[in-house]
Formats: sequence, structure tokens, C-alpha cells
Amino acid sequence: MLAVLGFLTLGTFMVLVMRKYATAFVAIIAAPVLFAIVAGRGADLGDMAVDGIETVAPTAVLLLFAVLYFGVMMDAKLFDPVCHGIIRLSKGDPVRICVGTAVLSLLVALDGDGTTSYMIICSAFLPIYRRIGMNPLVIAAIATMSLGAISGSTPWGGAATRAISVLHLDAATYFVPLIPTLLLTSALIVVIAYFLGRGQRKRIDENVLAEVAAELAGQERDRSALRNWRLWVNAGLTVLLLVLLVAGVAPLVTLFMAGFVIALLVNHPRLAEQGEVVKRHAASAVPVVMLVLGAGIFTGILSETGMVDAMAKALLGGVPDGLGNLIPLFTALIGLPLSFFMSNDAYFFGVLPVLAESASHYGIAPYEIARAGVAGQMLHSIGPASAPLWVLLGLVKKDLGEFQRFALLRVTVASLGMIAFTVATGAITLT
Repeated sequence: MLAVLGFLTLGTFMVLVMRKYATAFVAIIAAPVLFAIVAGRGADLGDMAVDGIETVAPTAVLLLFAVLYFGVMMDAKLFDPVCHGIIRLSKGDPVRICVGTAVLSLLVALDGDGTTSYMIICSAFLPIYRRIGMNPLVIAAIATMSLGAISGSTPWGGAATRAISVLHLDAATYFVPLIPTLLLTSALIVVIAYFLGRGQRKRIDENVLAEVAAELAGQERDRSALRNWRLWVNAGLTVLLLVLLVAGVAPLVTLFMAGFVIALLVNHPRLAEQGEVVKRHAASAVPVVMLVLGAGIFTGILSETGMVDAMAKALLGGVPDGLGNLIPLFTALIGLPLSFFMSNDAYFFGVLPVLAESASHYGIAPYEIARAGVAGQMLHSIGPASAPLWVLLGLVKKDLGEFQRFALLRVTVASLGMIAFTVATGAITLT
């Protein structure tokens, strides 16, 4: 009975979200509350909800300050010199331009916000793509792969945040083993960008390339940004933050909280400015923090009522004993089509907890399921459920079908490569 109620809870949540009958925040609370009452546990709802919120509170705080920190960095135009330098180094060569697009895309994806990342990339490179005559679908394909790999996997990105909160994980323990995979996946994206550039080079008139190269060579190099001492402080602070994160010297919550305070004092020393900055970026941070807290209530109710255990046992009945160790790989592979078609809310809050509970019966840590779960984020970034994609398509003036025909095979290859890297680096295991 509990298993049936659990699956009805997940199904109700998915229908509410995917059919847009309710927001994810409303659905993630309403669905488990309804079926907990049906299960006769209505009197315990308060305690179960509080227990769930307590488990995700550190993740909610981490997300809040990470979004605020990177918001300040974007306001300070931290990546502008890198962007301008890449364009100058390209010398009008489509191969260099595509590789430069990949490098910048991977960097700005650290922000965690897809819309912001796409706007930065397109504002930097789209004019030169159009001047040369390069296909704007190239920039869209590279940008979506980069966002899916980096933003989808970092603890402050939307997908990983959901996985960490719903499975009650420590952000650093989840993330650090995934770093080698992200480095290898980033290298693969650069390689794909290189071949995309070679394809563009073949179809463009050499005279046009020569003209653009001459124009770029004749442009004066603007060093004003490099003379801004705040730029160097921001860059040093960001590098230090990432080093300390990897070294594990302090919890991520503490690192980003301290980093944000320092960034705010450096870039906005006036009290009035600080208040405005917080208000401006709170619009991005608060909805996701609310969703994380909602996820705590969701998992708290499902766990305390026994629904998750019952669902896992029901699923385990169809898994041969000798194949239980392959659940992380199965999670990663099935996550590709599911992530493409489903919203992150439906996948990470509805599907992943059941897979994690099933894996736990074979001694597989939920951290592996979380890392496997984010492997489909590149495909999610080109799917219809990805809201920032519609902004990107508007910027490049292309429709969804045309873009997916161009990008699907390349993004699938990159996604399978990422899965292979998670296995090769030990981020997920098969034993």
C-alpha cells in the first residue's frame, strides 16, 4: 500500500509540474501532504516537514550565497577581459573562434544561471559570428553543452542543488570527486568545438576571413579594464575560493558566505549599494532556495511515512541480484532521455530518490547516484523543458527543431563521454 501511495505521490507531482497545473514549489509540498493524509499520517505532517527542512537547510544557505557571489562577479564584469582577449586571439579564424566560445562558455557557466550565461556568450561572440557568416547554431550548441556540464554539476547549479537537497548530501563530498570528470568533459567540449570550427572554416570564403582578421588586428587593445584593481581582487578571490573548495578547508556554506561578504565590500563599499545588490540578485536566489526547502519537506514526508523504502523494495523485485552494482551506470544512462524530456524538478525530486533508495540496498552510496543523475544535464539543456534555452534561441533567431537537429548528436556524444569519465575517474563505480 505504501509503495502505491509513494508512486502516486511522484506521479501527481510530475503531472502537476509537467502539465503546468502548479508551480514546482506548490506541487512538491502539496503532493506528499495529500498522500500522507491518505496514508493516515496527517497528524505527523508538522514533525516530518521540520525533519526534512533541517536536512536541506545547509544546502539552501549555500545556494543563496553562491548565487549572490557570482551575481556580484558578473556585475563586476569579471570575465570581460577574458572575452575580449579570446576574440582578439581568434584573428578571425572560425576554429579559434569556436574554441574561444567553448572556453568562455565553460567559464561563465560557473555562474549557475543559464539565462545570464547565454546572454554573456551571445553578446560577446554573436556579432563576430554574423560578421564572418558562421552558423549561429554553433554558438548555441557549444553554449548549451558547457552550461549542462558545468552549471548542471556544480553544487550551486540548479540540477546538482536538487540532487544534493533531495538526497540529503554534503555538497563538498558530492562535488570534489566529480572535478576530474568535469575537467575531462570540458576538454571534450573544446574538442567538439574545434571540429565545429573546422566545419565552419570550410564553408566560409577565405577573403571574408582575411578581411575580419585585418579588422581585428587593427583594433586598439583596451587595457582600461586590466588597470582596475577590483578586477584583480575579484579574480584572485574567485580562484582562492575554488582552491579552498577543492582542498576542503571549510564547509562550502562558510566559503561562499565569506566570499560574498568580501566581494560585496570590495565592489560595493557604500551601504546603499550593498542593499541594492542584494535586492537585485535575490530575485534569482530566493525562488531556488524556496524550492530546496520544499524538497526537504517532500523527502521528509516520503521518508518518514515509509513510502521511499516501500517503492525501492518494489523496484528491487525486478533487478537480478548480480546486476545491482550497475544501478549508478543505469541511473546515468536512463537520465539522458529522462533529462531531455522532463523538467529537473520532476526528474530529481521524483525519480532520483527512488533510484538512490534502491541502490542503498546494494551498499551504493547516494553520492554516486547524485553524480550519475547530473550526467544528463547537457541533453536537458537542449530539451523543451529547459527554460533558458528559449532565451538562447531568441538571441540566435533559430527555432527549436532546427537547433535540435543540429545539436542532438553532438550533445549526446558529449553526454556519453561524461558518463564514461565518471566511471573512469571513480566518481561512480561498477563494483
